[in-house]
Amino acid sequence: MKAILQPLSCAILLAASALAGAADLTLRVDDVKSAQGNLMVSVFDSAASFMRKPVANAIVPAVAGATTVMLKDLPAGSYAIAIFHDANSNGKMDKNLVGIPTEDYAFSNNAVGQMGPPSFESARLELPAAGGVAIVSLR
Repeated sequence: MKAILQPLSCAILLAASALAGAADLTLRVDDVKSAQGNLMVSVFDSAASFMRKPVANAIVPAVAGATTVMLKDLPAGSYAIAIFHDANSNGKMDKNLVGIPTEDYAFSNNAVGQMGPPSFESARLELPAAGGVAIVSLR
């Protein structure tokens, strides 16, 4: 019995120490035009994964004016965030016939791309171990 409990205790301690290094990011999204639908938030931790494979996602009901999104338990480090207002709640970013988004969107640092999303570097923000706050404006 003691041999079973010891590895289990180690696993619990490792999990607890991993969470102890986790930080929370409070994201305030301004210029939300309506309370219809949801804000879809994706968090990326590298240029290689940017706009491909998020490390975290959040879906929160839109609040006209400003909406606050809490992203919990992220390891301290560099991140880029992409947000869009899924006003019609269809779960995807709507685009016109030539591929231009028809729903409002934003990136961390209010980064803007040319003919597509911005680079990871221009949207990159640093999340310290104590947590942080980021503010973006939908366009």
